[in-house]
Amino acid sequence: MKTPAEVSVAGHHPLAVQAPHGFVLSAHGAAPGPADAAGATEAGGTDPMNSVLGKVRPILEAFTSDDAALSLAELVRRSGAAKATVHRLAQELVAWGLLEREGCDYRLGLRLFELGQRVHRQRILREAVQPYMEDLLLITRETIHFAIHDSLDVVYLDKIFPHRGLNAESRVAGRLPLYCTGTGKAILAHSPPSLFVDVVRGGLKPLTRHTVVSPGRLRAQLDRIREEGIALESEEIRLGYASLAVPVFAGGTTLVGALSITAPTYRMDAAGHATALRTAALGIGRSLA
Repeated sequence: MKTPAEVSVAGHHPLAVQAPHGFVLSAHGAAPGPADAAGATEAGGTDPMNSVLGKVRPILEAFTSDDAALSLAELVRRSGAAKATVHRLAQELVAWGLLEREGCDYRLGLRLFELGQRVHRQRILREAVQPYMEDLLLITRETIHFAIHDSLDVVYLDKIFPHRGLNAESRVAGRLPLYCTGTGKAILAHSPPSLFVDVVRGGLKPLTRHTVVSPGRLRAQLDRIREEGIALESEEIRLGYASLAVPVFAGGTTLVGALSITAPTYRMDAAGHATALRTAALGIGRSLA
């Protein structure tokens, strides 16, 4: 039986949810990046930033995960749009519930959260992985993550942790680079070679003194991960912490994400946790077949 000290979980699902046959998860295509915007300009002859949605997007994306609220001046600075435009669009976003007023400042609205919960594929996958993540939490008493791939990053679809667990660096819906996270390395190792090329082209920037920034070393790591089926990242994201991760395949063939255990380096039992981690990943994969 779980005690409050053992688990902090957003929702409990005792049974894995069966996803539709052929379930394929990817965060790609959710929103066009700079390259996509340029392509749209060349192909269609119009600049998407001149559209209403093109102007709304940088206003909403001005908010980071650390921002409770932003002033109008800060929204103008971060979005790069004219003050009058930002003010007008912010008022409309408030009326739609996508933004809320907090005194003279603005914050993201509850309507965005409601819409996010309707994303079917991610919701189904999250419901499927939660029971296995909870099992891992009870076995290891360490922080458990499930992440999916988007562009050159991993996006954390779910995270559960005991009170002694890691409650920083990663957060649900947060993102970190593929090349220096345990889940990212597990995904990158089992992705097409073109993704590795894109990651290297995007730049391997150190987050700590232990971050692997040599393409040759990273390639060797990925070769070893493919051979062993498991990734171990140590202090590349945060000093004093390590992550053990495995890829998750729907039906044994389609890569849908990666599952990881994160713990202080002195407490990380890679050999002891590997079997439980692999078993959970296989269970998730079968539930998504």
